[in-house]
This record gives sequence, structure tokens and C-alpha cells, in this order.
Amino acid sequence: MRSIAIINQKGGVGKTTTAVNLGAALADQGQRVCVIDLDPQAHASLHLGVALAENDKSIYQVLTGDTRLSEVRTAIDDNLWLVPSHLDLAAAEMELAGEVGREVILRDKLVLDDSDFDYLIVDCPPSLGVLTLNALTAVKEVFLPLQPHFLALHGFGKLLRTIDVVAQRLNPSLRLTGVVLCMYESGTRLAAEVASDVCEFFEQNKTQSTAWADAKTFETRIRRNIRLAEAPSFGQPIFPYAPSSNGAMDYRCLAREVLGLPLDESARLPASTVETVEPSLL
Repeated sequence: MRSIAIINQKGGVGKTTTAVNLGAALADQGQRVCVIDLDPQAHASLHLGVALAENDKSIYQVLTGDTRLSEVRTAIDDNLWLVPSHLDLAAAEMELAGEVGREVILRDKLVLDDSDFDYLIVDCPPSLGVLTLNALTAVKEVFLPLQPHFLALHGFGKLLRTIDVVAQRLNPSLRLTGVVLCMYESGTRLAAEVASDVCEFFEQNKTQSTAWADAKTFETRIRRNIRLAEAPSFGQPIFPYAPSSNGAMDYRCLAREVLGLPLDESARLPASTVETVEPSLL
């Protein structure tokens, strides 16, 4: 099983959008995928149409009690499952503050889980606290969504250092697989410059003995697309909501790249089926 944490301490960079839609795209490719919503805002859960009532169990009970992952996991679609979150999770960091081994609770729960998945995708909160550390100790790969904007690069080095420290002290198998450029506007010089800078940074540091020495920038760019912003309000991934949108095309391509499949036109819909919307919205 490939286990992937989608992290960035900055909000609004496409983290939850990538976790949900990459998971759904992999499921469409026949992979058995489980998404764990580890964000107290529960945006991944809402994006997949799951809104928990106050007494419903969530990942909060898994991390703070004896509840198993299988007790809260719910089927979303063929090949796609979700471990939902709830606002209660915001209290978990304080409740776990005095807990011995609090950084590895999720890892231990996964060891006890006997379900068979091809991919585990963890949507992390926009912070580097206990919840994110639990994700980093439980997975083997990190995907880093990044908006091609200079302000979005702020904290990039700190995030890389955090991954490296966790790899050295808690999870030796942890590696940063790559950066996913989201909300990409190919017509702007800024986007091209930031993408080039990130690629050059990884190329220059390939000889370093770090958890991100083999990282890359994914070839697929997730273009800015209004349909991606609309889909969560309907409780759906992009594919059932707007299957012919640029957002759907891009996440199909990203899934193929993650699977190691060629990025050819078979990943995209025929041009005649592409939705007609204003160019400024694509």
C-alpha cells in the first residue's frame, strides 16, 4: 500500500482539493483508496458529502480512545472510502499533550487495521502540530501542494526541515515524493518562474542526504478552475460534478502520473466534450 500525506502549513493552496480529487481519480483507475480527514475543519469530509452529527464517531475518537479505524470508515463510492473528521478534533492536540507516544497514535491504529487498500491518502491540517506529526509518522510519502506564488513559498524551507526531522527521528522511511503545483495559470510569467525555481531547487539538492533529496515537481499542473471551487458545495469530487472540466482533466492526469502511466491524451476527454465556460474561469 502506498501511504501519502498531503501537507502544507499554509491554507488555501489546494491541499484538500488535491487529497479528495487525487483519491477519487485513483479510485476511478481501479485502485482501492482510503482518505483520512485529519483536519478539524473537516473540509475533505464535506467535500465528499459527509457531514457528521454531534454524536457520530470520527477520527477524533480513533486518536483519543479505543475506537478502530474500521468503526468510523465509510464507503463513498466504488473503491473509495473515507475516515471522516469533526470539529471536535480541534481539541485533540490539547488532550494528547501529555500522552506518551502521541506522535505515533495514527501509525499504531493503522497497524491494527486489517483492511486492504492500494492507496492511503491523509489530508492534514494547515499547521505543523501533533495531528500533522501523526500523519508524517504513519505514511511513507509526502505530496506538497503549492500555489505558484512567491508568498506561497514562504515557509517552504521550514516544511522541508520538518519532514527531514521526522524522517530522522520518528519515521526513517518518510520521503517527500514531490510538489503539486495548484491554481496554476500558465499564461503568467510568475507561475513559470516559481515552477522553474522549485524544479531548480530540487535538482541542485539531489546529492543531499535528506528526506527530500529525490523529490520532484510533478509534471501535471492543476490549473485554476472554478469547477474545482464549486464541487465541495455539492459534496462531490470534481468527476461526477464536472467530468469535462479542466480540473477533472488535470486530476486524471495527476493520478496517471502517480500510477506511473504515460501522460497521453487518453487521460483527457475529447476536446468536443469539454465544457464551454468563460476562459477566465479555466
